[in-house]
Formats: sequence, C-alpha cells, structure tokens
Amino acid sequence: MKKVLLIGLRSDAVDFDKWPQLTKEKLEAAFIQVISELNQGGYKAKWCLTDRGETAQTQVSEALRTEEPDIVLVGAGVRTDPDHFLLFEQLINVIHVQAPNAKIAFNTLPYDTLESVKRWG
Repeated sequence: MKKVLLIGLRSDAVDFDKWPQLTKEKLEAAFIQVISELNQGGYKAKWCLTDRGETAQTQVSEALRTEEPDIVLVGAGVRTDPDHFLLFEQLINVIHVQAPNAKIAFNTLPYDTLESVKRWG
C-alpha cells in the first residue's frame, strides 16, 4: 500500500475570498472526503495541514520524516495563490531534501486529489 502525504493549508489559514467556490465547512469536509477516497482507493493517506509559513517548513519536514511517503501532494491552496509563492517554493525544497524518492503530485481542488495521486502511483 503506497503512502501519501497531503500538504495543504489549515482551514483557518485560507483566504476564502480567493476561493469563492469553497467555505471553511466545505474545505474541512473535503479534507475528510479526500482521506476516505484515497484509503478506499488502496492508499494510506495522511494530511499535513499547515499555516501560511510561520511553522510550515518544520511541520512538513517532521511529517515527511515520520510518514516516509511514496507520493507527496501539494494542494492548490498552497501552490496557486501568488501570496503563497515563497511558501510553495520552501515546501518543494523541504520535500526534495526530506523525501527525494517520493513522487510529487498536484491537484486543482480537493475534489480531484485521488486522480492526481493516481497519476503517480
């Protein structure tokens, strides 16, 4: 069973004005749904939900060491928001150092995470 580490922003760190299709409740429900879909799809999945950068590098680094994932998915909330460009860059470098053999995947919304992970494992 392949292990997947999902990296995203905690719901309290998301600027929902930038994501009008989401609410805090929808996002939190999606976090639960994503884990369920991945587990039902044959993966062992875990979220690493971070802040906007204050402790994110440390948190992701620890999760990578603990989980030793085969696939790391960096969510769209981290990746596509220009305000999080430096956070995204920092996290990619943490992934590169801590999990050099892991495949890296990207989703567009929480709802296409399973498809994104399947592309790489």
